[in-house]
Amino acid sequence: MKLLTYQTDKGPRCGVLQNDEIVDVSGLLGATSHTIHDVKQLLERGDSPLDRIREALSSNTPAVRVPLAGANLRAPIIQPPTVRDFIVFEEHASSQGTREPNEVWYRMPVFYFSNPLCIYGTDSEIPFPSASSQFDYELEIGCVIGKEGNDVAAADAMDHIAGFTLFNDWSARDLQVDEMAFGLGPAKGKDTASSIGPWLVTTDELASHLKDGRLDLICEVRVNGVPWLKDGAAIDAYFSFADMVERASKDSRIVPGDVIGSGTVGGGSIREAIRKGYPGARFLEPGDVVEHEVEAIGVLRGTIGPKPKLDPGYRFTVKNPSPVPEAGISKDYQYKRS
Repeated sequence: MKLLTYQTDKGPRCGVLQNDEIVDVSGLLGATSHTIHDVKQLLERGDSPLDRIREALSSNTPAVRVPLAGANLRAPIIQPPTVRDFIVFEEHASSQGTREPNEVWYRMPVFYFSNPLCIYGTDSEIPFPSASSQFDYELEIGCVIGKEGNDVAAADAMDHIAGFTLFNDWSARDLQVDEMAFGLGPAKGKDTASSIGPWLVTTDELASHLKDGRLDLICEVRVNGVPWLKDGAAIDAYFSFADMVERASKDSRIVPGDVIGSGTVGGGSIREAIRKGYPGARFLEPGDVVEHEVEAIGVLRGTIGPKPKLDPGYRFTVKNPSPVPEAGISKDYQYKRS
């Protein structure tokens, strides 16, 4: 199933995609007195909601239907409880072989917490951070937690994943480089926006693409219709989604609606597009339309909004933005996954 959140004149509602129509989930589940506003609220129900939706669809339970064409899709999870963003692709972690990742990267999946308050759905206008001149995208695959747990073993982790979606970790690279010089990790450079969507594809629907906890899918990026990545390979993840869930829940807690990002698929950022020689690749400008497409999941699209005027007295502007690295790779990177 493809579960989504769509906007109506009475607010957001959770829906399920059937053919070219959105079927209202509240009606399917008989939740007439309590509207299910997004996929997170659906997953929080304790009555096997996904199984009930499948049964209702197969029995043609009456429910409101609206055409997908022209629908205003929100992020499937409007405000996740948490957003943990990992980095599990060696091509990205090594900047395509131009640096050696710290040995800890090979020992365990590492992540940072991103901002759950600035989440955008597909076809949204993405705000341009006023203090940045190097605005970037990151093509990632995200999984959404469907069952609460703590200290979840990797062997049991897939039972806690409701499904998969696309995740775009919009990044102000100059801000990121500046603040990470201190060594604390990315924060303000990632604070403006994350995009999730266009919907959540349930795990069972992607079962044929799952291999050892990794999705064997091809990923693409287009900017203004021009390819900046054609053959990104999601299967090249060094760690699996099960590994990520285990790490996220260790000595901690995961709950329905939590979003876990895979980190950037190899080639799925602008610097990588430049190194790969895609014509016209450059940092983003207002008006650019960025499309991320992953087979069997869908297309996540965003348009870059106008750049605000920077207050010349702002004290935290980037003093030494990092230059775009020249094309070429200093050494070959090799995937070390066994």
